[in-house]
Amino acid sequence: MLQTIFAIILGIVSLVCFVLGYRQLKEKGALLNNAYSYASEAEREKMNKKPYYRQSGIIFILIGVIFAVNAVEVKLMLGWLIWLIMALAAVTLAYAIASSVKINKNNKQ
Repeated sequence: MLQTIFAIILGIVSLVCFVLGYRQLKEKGALLNNAYSYASEAEREKMNKKPYYRQSGIIFILIGVIFAVNAVEVKLMLGWLIWLIMALAAVTLAYAIASSVKINKNNKQ
């Protein structure tokens, strides 16, 4: 019973991440990105927000996939899905770093 409740909670978190990711890709709502959050008001006004929205959207969708696979793992207890979850987390982290470097490199040009 506890596994089912935890799987449902993970599924709900996954859905929230998918919705946030979709909204970020459509450039709707608040920009949920650290680079934008830490920028001053003057920098925000001249900042091209499109790459930051795209980066945030992809990251939220990848996190949603991680939570969805985690929900399946909690419910089915397959064991091997843990490796897929860790691989997805590594891909998400690598993408976050690589896209941040690319955005900063494009901004300096």
